Amino acid sequence: MRFVGIDVGSQAHVVSVVDEEGRILVKPTTLTEDAAGYDRLFEILGQPLDILVAMEATGHYGRNLCLALDRRGFPVAVLNPLRIRRFAQEDLARAKTDFTDAVRIARFAAQKRPAATPLPSASNEELKELVRINDRLSQDFGDRVRQLHRLVHLCFPEFRRYVRSLDSYVATATLRQCPTAQDFVTTSADQVARLGYGRRHVLGSNRAAQLIEAAKLSIARHDTPTHRAHVRYLCNDIDALRQKIREVQSEIDRRVRQHSVAQLLTTIVGIAPLTAARIIAAVDDPAHFRSAAAFAAYVGAVPATSKSGLWRPGQAPLCPLGNARLRAALWMPTIAAARLNPWLRACYQRAIDRGKPPKVALIAVMRKLLTAVYSVAKNKRPFVTRLPGPVAPTTDESQT
Repeated sequence: MRFVGIDVGSQAHVVSVVDEEGRILVKPTTLTEDAAGYDRLFEILGQPLDILVAMEATGHYGRNLCLALDRRGFPVAVLNPLRIRRFAQEDLARAKTDFTDAVRIARFAAQKRPAATPLPSASNEELKELVRINDRLSQDFGDRVRQLHRLVHLCFPEFRRYVRSLDSYVATATLRQCPTAQDFVTTSADQVARLGYGRRHVLGSNRAAQLIEAAKLSIARHDTPTHRAHVRYLCNDIDALRQKIREVQSEIDRRVRQHSVAQLLTTIVGIAPLTAARIIAAVDDPAHFRSAAAFAAYVGAVPATSKSGLWRPGQAPLCPLGNARLRAALWMPTIAAARLNPWLRACYQRAIDRGKPPKVALIAVMRKLLTAVYSVAKNKRPFVTRLPGPVAPTTDESQT
């Protein structure tokens, strides 16, 4: 059997082939990221018989290559770069180049025999891209709001006493018309009262009078055309990004309703459509894991137990390994589930009764929530809460 190692790059890849004993059959060869390079690769590999292709997960750089190999019938194992790094440390490797990495990946595949990685379906790939767009827009939205907060503090710091949320429609509509305190002073009370968005949502006469009085006594000393223009730019950006986020999230909701697994995940109280989309985007299908414990380990909701000799720590921290982005995305849904889901609320309360700190109890709830996600995806059935009866033992908890 042949084992192919590919070190993926942005413009070129390096491929090497070894046999079952790790002997090099094809020396490291550079291939360009284009049609000619792919043709050269398939010429080197030959027929997809008794062969396994391995490469590191490198974001988007290797996706076209994975799809091209999959269409030709080659099994492809996408590996965690940490495993290759630890494999190199095991051999006390000192050199690290594209050529040595290609050989090392091939030899890792020959020794460990990793399973081929299933490629995501077209629907999962689109859902993943929508989640990525939503995250990017949300980050840009937050950046603009923070920049607006800085300018408001310079141009009219008292404004937030009367309009608390700078990311709201009324804040952006008002600041677009009156970016500084001086603008409120020079604008009539009636015009300020009519500021807002739409026909119904306006500041009103009471808040307008309060803002004008506060502007007359404002400590702001920044009242230049540049500051006014910057405030207006940010307000326009915030409104545009807010609208784009709403459109993307509406599309995510529609895709989730059409997705068999994602729709089932939303039957778990605490899992909203966006959270279900994040799970599918991160793992494709939770049922691909061999067990619920393996799924929780991938997310990182497991303790890093460390005991040696007489060393017995009081508490074990979370394991640093795992998908930190997915774990962070599940934190707020876990809090919501601990409040709204009767099964998980009981789990949280039992942990608190045993003297666990609230955050530790929430991690236990997250672990149970991941178990429910795995069970729903595995059994392809909606989640149904079954609380323990009066005579049932407290450890007999419902899954689905």
